[in-house]
Amino acid sequence: MKIFVSSARKGLEEERDALGGLITALGHTPVRFEDFSAQSTPSREACLRALATADVALFLLGPSYGHTFPETGQSATHDEWMAAQAAGMPRLVYRKTNVTFEPAQHAFARTVEAYATGVFRDSFASTAELLPKVTRKIKELEETDSPLDFAPLTHAVDLRWIHDEQSSSPWSGVSTPLLELHVLPVDFAGYSTRELEQLNSSLLGRIRRTGAVADSDALTASRSADHVAVDIDVPAHRPLWNSPQTGALRQVRLYKTGQLSARATLPSDGLGSILDRTALPAQITELLAFLGALNIVEQERIVVAAAVSDPSMTTVDTFAPHRSRSRAGLSINRSFILRTEPDESVTLAALTSGAEEVAGHVARTLIAQHPLS
Repeated sequence: MKIFVSSARKGLEEERDALGGLITALGHTPVRFEDFSAQSTPSREACLRALATADVALFLLGPSYGHTFPETGQSATHDEWMAAQAAGMPRLVYRKTNVTFEPAQHAFARTVEAYATGVFRDSFASTAELLPKVTRKIKELEETDSPLDFAPLTHAVDLRWIHDEQSSSPWSGVSTPLLELHVLPVDFAGYSTRELEQLNSSLLGRIRRTGAVADSDALTASRSADHVAVDIDVPAHRPLWNSPQTGALRQVRLYKTGQLSARATLPSDGLGSILDRTALPAQITELLAFLGALNIVEQERIVVAAAVSDPSMTTVDTFAPHRSRSRAGLSINRSFILRTEPDESVTLAALTSGAEEVAGHVARTLIAQHPLS
């Protein structure tokens, strides 16, 4: 395996130097910027190209955030984290203890540790403590098969597309594109009225415990004859209308059929919503992990599907979190849809360790349907 080592060097000099020898001794190839020869491409681009050739990404979180690149407003490690996440690459994360993190590094660490599933994380106080932990994990990776197993559907599934419903409050009539992601258990009899009521009572607490919403976010529960829902209210302090905004969770629904759904805004700026080839799979990965962290779906096989409402109001472009675009072209075709039509089931690992692989396929399918792709 080629193992890419990502971190700022400051404060982790000894650990980075030791990892190269360890990875080589275990029979694998370390990929570190210290080993790069002189290149004509900028250092950030060279690192991302090297990452793309790796099989595993190993991240060390130390006290320093590192140099912030003006192109993205992020450090090299932050860029590499997003690239590895979008590629569905296995990621090992080790956080150094007993050191003081810079504010930007503390914020980045919170991003990395946002979900309790899908990514291996550990901590270390010294190089002597780090190396045995990395050794054990690499040995596990050598023996681990893919957790996902796909199988063709033998019959049609009763999937509910939220944007097809006319009464999709609170966004009915508002042309803000929304990503909707659905998980439907296969061959599940559904919930009784009593069971759905019990789940409705616990849904607010389940959402809070995932850490996917801020403590200050207001959660509003509602129910209908066939589903229960929780809306995540938009904060009162709205940002400037033309400032870039990352995608954000806006609603969770649970149907009597067992279908569990999430709706979220897409990354956007003053020129509208963006389908970004890197940001979209990362967002779908997070939503899958979030739905898994709710601990509601327990059946072994599930169907995963996604769609985008009002797709004609979207563009396929690059989202820059610190800079709004100056131009964007909307498609003249106003009648297309962005929707995955499920034809296979997958194991429940799609909501945990297999989320990135599934998300990558779903995102590519959606973007390929867009006239501007």
